[in-house]
Amino acid sequence: MPPPDTMYCAQQIHIPPELPDILKQFTKAAIRTQPRDVLQWAAAYFAALSKGEALPAKDRLEIRVATQKTDTGLTPGLLKVLHKQLSPKDTVMKEELQQKWRGLCLPVDQLETLLALGNFDSELNWMQFFALGCSALGGTIISALKHACEILTEEPEGGAAHIPFDIFVNLYTYLARLDGDLSQDHIDSFLLSLQEPVERQGGVVQPANFTGPSGV
Repeated sequence: MPPPDTMYCAQQIHIPPELPDILKQFTKAAIRTQPRDVLQWAAAYFAALSKGEALPAKDRLEIRVATQKTDTGLTPGLLKVLHKQLSPKDTVMKEELQQKWRGLCLPVDQLETLLALGNFDSELNWMQFFALGCSALGGTIISALKHACEILTEEPEGGAAHIPFDIFVNLYTYLARLDGDLSQDHIDSFLLSLQEPVERQGGVVQPANFTGPSGV
């Protein structure tokens, strides 16, 4: 005669006290991030949680703009997540970037395009890849730098989107040289034109400084 099924009562089932809050935070993160593959994203989320790493979760829900009819992959919110995860290291292994990219359910072909554009090997400079990511969001150097300011700023949302001038210089110089159509004289002249407003602002630059008629 087979043994009876084990009977459980409420007193026998131990629920860790932290579990409800973990599941609540997970649900909120999923709603904000809207991953294309919930299971793949959930695996990345709990793996990061278990290691005490930055979570693959957006700060807020991104609303698709009216002109965005299809899923274009990388978004400012997702690039900001990648920056939180990978910026603590100046140099990032390509394998780690690929892992974080997959965890956000982003298209692999888009990553391969960016890696090829930057001619990266097994290791890459994170801020250079970040610059390329901003370029993929905007298409032009001006819009790429605007995205960079909005993602990197510590100002509250809707603020001036200030970032340190030295970071701006590195991003702009990298993208301008990669573009190939801008001479070194043009690059130097543009950066020199920002010196006065940057000094007035305490060593920081914001989109209003370079999105005017003179542009980049």
